[in-house]
Amino acid sequence: MLLTSGEKRTFRLHLLYMVIEGIVLGILALNEFVFIKSLGGSNYQMGLLFQFSMLVFVFLILINEMLKRIANRKKLLRLTALLTRLPLMLILFFPRDIQLLVSNPVYHLIYLSLFLVYYSGNVIIYPNINYLLKNNYSHVHFGKLYSYATSVNKIMMLVVTFVYGYWLDIDQTVFVSILPVIGVLAVLSVFVLSEISVPETTRVPHSKFLASVGKSVREMVSILKSNVPYRHFEWGFMLYGFSFMVTYTVITIYFYESLNLNYSSVAFYRNAYNILAIILLPFFGKLLGTIDPRKFAALTFSVLGLYIVAVAATEVFQGRVVFWDITLYYTLIFYVLFHGVFAATMVLLWNIGSSYFCQPGEAGTYQSLHLSLTGMRAIIAPLAGVFFYELFGFTATFLLGAGFAFSAVALMVWSYRRDQSLSRKTANASS
Repeated sequence: MLLTSGEKRTFRLHLLYMVIEGIVLGILALNEFVFIKSLGGSNYQMGLLFQFSMLVFVFLILINEMLKRIANRKKLLRLTALLTRLPLMLILFFPRDIQLLVSNPVYHLIYLSLFLVYYSGNVIIYPNINYLLKNNYSHVHFGKLYSYATSVNKIMMLVVTFVYGYWLDIDQTVFVSILPVIGVLAVLSVFVLSEISVPETTRVPHSKFLASVGKSVREMVSILKSNVPYRHFEWGFMLYGFSFMVTYTVITIYFYESLNLNYSSVAFYRNAYNILAIILLPFFGKLLGTIDPRKFAALTFSVLGLYIVAVAATEVFQGRVVFWDITLYYTLIFYVLFHGVFAATMVLLWNIGSSYFCQPGEAGTYQSLHLSLTGMRAIIAPLAGVFFYELFGFTATFLLGAGFAFSAVALMVWSYRRDQSLSRKTANASS
């Protein structure tokens, strides 16, 4: 089936957006490690830095209904980009002296505040990405085109993260110059995204703020009550989310405190898996459009659990080799491999998985609900991971995270088989 002219135009803009975002995300892939190593932030502060990237989505519960009323989405996206991305320019005024950065907690607080503002923009941008793409790509092409653009995004991330890691090993304060540039590029990427055609919609009548919030909450609750497969899907994501968030910050601490890795090594582990993800993305993009999302989710959650187990195994098996200033632990080879499959599947599942449970016009609402639940689990999970680690150590925390992941797998398998069984019973009864 050939692409329409509208799909071709949308794909060109989507692809350019993903290229620029790949540069941005390639730099931000090392953000938590920069914070703990170059700025000397504490474990809990680093947990907050990661938490901010997810916590802001809880506010979608409040603004989801208002987002529907915005007639000029192009203007909304551009204003959001300017207000939330450009403040990173203030990092230019940070000193280029490690001792000053580490010893003065004011810089830690400013850094955290700037990224809280930065991530708050995602509350507006992310649901609109889903809304724009779902309404401009046909169902049969959605996953495939998204995977192609994401593959290019991963390639950009891969190159940028490796270069940035080596650069940081040469000069640990180079982020002072790089992050303001990233702020400008992040604005540019959203401006490109805003050029995607917005479908004509029926204007939603205005109502008072509290009334609109109440309507938004009722609509989200109604979706979870009435759409049982989607409800199970989100339950699985809650378990997955605890697994991922509890271990993400602790793995960064583990790389720094236990393995004593340099920036080049962390850049390798943070992004080497993208090589495998780039190869697999087109295949998984097509697969997501042909199978039940819960089966796809079971695969994604299982490889998350396996890569956490691979990291935990490094505490027992310490074999390693050093090349190009990179310390490669043998057990972490499996971490890279499993993480590669995870990266290829999760980027699709998290960003567009919810769209397969609804009609095109509902994609923004379903993704808003999906992201809101992400924010809710982010309220406690990242800092709980740090707390659990400081109380019980690395191994116990990794096992806890793996347990959540495999529980999510079991739930997805049960939900899918339950629906298959109900379908067979219905078919037998009608015949």
